[in-house]
Amino acid sequence: MAQLPASLPTQLTGHHVAQAAGQPGGPSCLEANDWICGEYVRTRSQELLDATLQHIGITVASVVIGLLIAFPLALAARRWRAAAGPVLGLTTVLYTVPSLAMFALLTPVFGVSVSVVVTGLVLYSLTILVRNILAGLEAVPGEVREAARGMGYGSLRLLFGVELPLAIPALVAGLRIATVSTVAMTTIGSVVGYGGLGNLIASGMEGFFKAEVLTASVLCVLLALVADLLLLALQRLLTPWTRAQARARSRARRAARVTKAVA
Repeated sequence: MAQLPASLPTQLTGHHVAQAAGQPGGPSCLEANDWICGEYVRTRSQELLDATLQHIGITVASVVIGLLIAFPLALAARRWRAAAGPVLGLTTVLYTVPSLAMFALLTPVFGVSVSVVVTGLVLYSLTILVRNILAGLEAVPGEVREAARGMGYGSLRLLFGVELPLAIPALVAGLRIATVSTVAMTTIGSVVGYGGLGNLIASGMEGFFKAEVLTASVLCVLLALVADLLLLALQRLLTPWTRAQARARSRARRAARVTKAVA
């Protein structure tokens, strides 16, 4: 059997070591501890899948719960101006708390569990979601509200039938920012063992296992990109009138150029 170098990552199991040592034609990427290693992805596919699913689950739960809490807070801040300052101030203060300190403060309450990570991420998402929901609702033109009231719209129907649809661009913009930041911050949950791909990044850094660190990091970036694109697609689906307006502006610009050229 070929002699293994001392740089071989300590995370490799006996099966992987034997497999790496028995590779003909030189050391394998696992034995050489390369950053890019297809053998690592193949042999650890289930581990990568489990970590990715945990990462997605924590992110989705945190953003959904954050949205459910942020929505009534934004409505309260808009309805009662005296509450706007405390609501925005509190959510801003929560966002400034370092993540490690936040998880440490929550651990005595929830124990070492996934609830610590989800609760911390929910608190962090509130400052982004509350501000964007509030900004979207306040951007609805006053004449639109008056016209809806003149047509007999009550408060709830006005909110869900008129104001929220018009506030969707600002709301989804905040949701995109909150989701991407939550994907990134979920990795910090590795300090309590519930960090999804962050667990692999942390263990890889501890043993300087290059393939594990790079693969988990790339997957984390891909998750953020996919989530952002999905939310952007959702926004386009929910606001078809914005595409019609864009087409109308484009036609108007073309008509103006033609008129100018003819003149």
